[in-house]
Order: sequence, then structure tokens, then C-alpha cells
Amino acid sequence: MKNQNYQLLEIENAAPIKMWTEGVPVEDDAKEQLINTAKMPFIFKHLAVMPDVHLGKGSTIGSVIPTHRAIIPAAVGVDIGCGMIACKTTLNAKDLPDNLGPLRAAIEKAVPHGRSSTRSGRDKGAWGDRPPALVDDAWKSLESTFKELTADYPRLEKTNQHKHLGTLGTGNHFIEICLDEKESVWIMLHSGSRGVGNAIGTLFIELAKKDMQQHLCNIPDQDLAYFEEGSQYFGDYVKAVGWGQKFAKTNREIMMQHVIDAMRKIITKPFETHLEAVNCHHNYVQKEKHFGEEVYVTRKGAVSAKKGELGIIPGSMGARSYIVRGLGNEESFQSCSHGAGRVMSRTKAKKLFTIEDQQRATAGVECRKDADVIDEIPMAYKDIDAVMQAQKDLVEVVYTLKQVVCVKG
Repeated sequence: MKNQNYQLLEIENAAPIKMWTEGVPVEDDAKEQLINTAKMPFIFKHLAVMPDVHLGKGSTIGSVIPTHRAIIPAAVGVDIGCGMIACKTTLNAKDLPDNLGPLRAAIEKAVPHGRSSTRSGRDKGAWGDRPPALVDDAWKSLESTFKELTADYPRLEKTNQHKHLGTLGTGNHFIEICLDEKESVWIMLHSGSRGVGNAIGTLFIELAKKDMQQHLCNIPDQDLAYFEEGSQYFGDYVKAVGWGQKFAKTNREIMMQHVIDAMRKIITKPFETHLEAVNCHHNYVQKEKHFGEEVYVTRKGAVSAKKGELGIIPGSMGARSYIVRGLGNEESFQSCSHGAGRVMSRTKAKKLFTIEDQQRATAGVECRKDADVIDEIPMAYKDIDAVMQAQKDLVEVVYTLKQVVCVKG
């Protein structure tokens, strides 16, 4: 066998677990969660574990779960289709204004972000009663399938879908202006399917648990409740999750256009975009062919890395990010990591670090540096360089990006 970079974890009555984690920490809880997933009877070949692996709900974030004739909704999760989009522009670092504050303000104005309680009026993270034309036009391509879904599952109607299209959200979602090694300017952002994706994920996780009530005692974790092909909800879930993934991809495309428009208001020099462009999911499921067989591949915090395929691996606020090209490694089901991966919970980060720590860690980046973003401090994440080293047989680096502006939800 040719030289492989993974470590093999084998447990009785479970599929093998291949882990690309050399030189990066893996918590015991995450290992236990991986073992529970590997015990499911429909795992195909083995689990592939990426170097950004950490504890998740149901299944471990940073894992690739290939399954035969079954899907685990909690493995896909509730941020269906969450992922990244990036594009290179013809601008150079010297074309950016000396003061980047107005550029950040223009982006924040152009893209709704964050969240406010609807009890206090309109949610600042959603469009009002009149979304922009770009949003309305894009919604038309999503609306008919959504109506089919709501006919069968009326509770999905009571969600922010149209008003969330083209919006960022909260948590680790972000918009960044970055520079590559040659000081070319890139736009990069991270978001998913917003409120409606959360509602779809939550609904079908509940249905899977309910559907399996009599079998739950036979699975190691009730969050591993699954739908088998041909069962009552399987087809509906595949349709709903596919729609959520399309919503997420469209959501990122709209935000990208609005960020470009905002930049053109601040930067007077004419520029072009999409010289290199990538739009990739990292929380999703789809049917793929591996080892000669058609299987469902769930990437929970992982990116497709087929041979020659471009992907995005972001670091944390203040750390480098990478545009990568897949090497098509079949052992990882042609996948790579989706980021650096957390080393501590948000709660622990807020207890451990101060605003001064956040200011030091993001020096030179035009971004928020207040108490509400301490949970996103770079030290709450694994070392992105170690993560990249651990997956050197999965991807090659094409561009290394460093952010100069960061907008957080």
C-alpha cells in the first residue's frame, strides 16, 4: 500500500475509523462519538475523520460518513448546506483604502447579519418586508419546491426563508476581505441555509427519532436515529435536504454579489471579480460513487476534495485561510477538513479570554473586538498549520489568504 497519512482506529463490532489527525488534538468525547457512529450497521467501508475533528451533536464535526441505503439526519445537522464561497478580484492591497472601517461598515449595511429578538421588532439579521430584487428573483427558483414541502410539512411555513435569503446569520459565520501571497484581494464568506435549514433539520431529526422509537434502545445514541431507503420519510428528507442545500448555495451567491456592490461604493477604481471562484458545502449529504458502489456520503464539517476540485479551508479570525485543490484520495472518500476546528466550547472561550486578548489576537484586522465575539477568538481553534499538515495527502494549497476585514454575525 502506498504511504498513507491516516491513523487507523479499530473497535470490535464497528466499521474501521481512518483518522487524518497526526499532530492535532482529538478529545476523548469526540473519539467516543466516532465509535458510536462506526457501530451503525449501514456504514460503508469505514469512517473518514478530518484533522479539524471535534465533538458535535449526534455525529462528530469533521467526519465523513458513507452509508448504504440509509441517512442519519442529525449527522447532516441543522445548518444544512453550510459552507464557503470565495472569489479573487483584480484589486491589489494598494487599491484598498488606508482606513478599512468604512469598507467594513458598507458590507455590514449591505448584508443583514446577527440576530435580534423579534419581540423587539424586525430581526436585524433578516430582510424587512421588501427584500432586494436580487433576493426576490432568486427566491422564485426555490419557491415551487418549498411549497411542495410545506404542503406535506406545514410547520416549515412558519420560518424565515425568503427574508433570510442573502443574509449571514450568527456564530462562526463571517464575511472577509483577504489578501493572498501576491497581495491580490479576495472576498470570502461562510454561511448556510439559515432559519429554514434549521427548521428542516430539526423536523426530520424529530421524525427519525419518533420513527425509530422501538429501535432506539439498539443504537448507541438516539441522535443517530436514521431513515432507511424506502421508509416513510426517507424520500421526503432527501428532497428537503436537497432543497436546503440549494438554498444555502444561493444564499452565499447573493451575499457575494451584495458585498461586491458595497465594495464598489467605497473603492473607486474599477475592478473585476470571479477570476477564481469556489462555492462549496461542508455540512451536507449526497449520493456519490466510491470503491465502485453508489452510496450516500454525509460530510459533517468536511469538504469534497475530488482530484482537481477547488475547495476552501478557512482559519479562525486572525488566522490564515486556504484555497485548496483536491488530490482525490479515495481513502477519505475524496474529502478534506472544513476549517481549523474548535479546541474548546464557546462558553469556555468566553470564560478564559478577555476583550484585550481578542484585540491582540486580531491585531491588523478591521473587525469587531467586543465581548460578544470572544467565543470566536483564534485561540479557541486548533492550529490551522497543523491541520493542513495532517491532510497533506488530501489537498494541495493553491492560495494562502490572510484577512484584513472581517464581518461577524
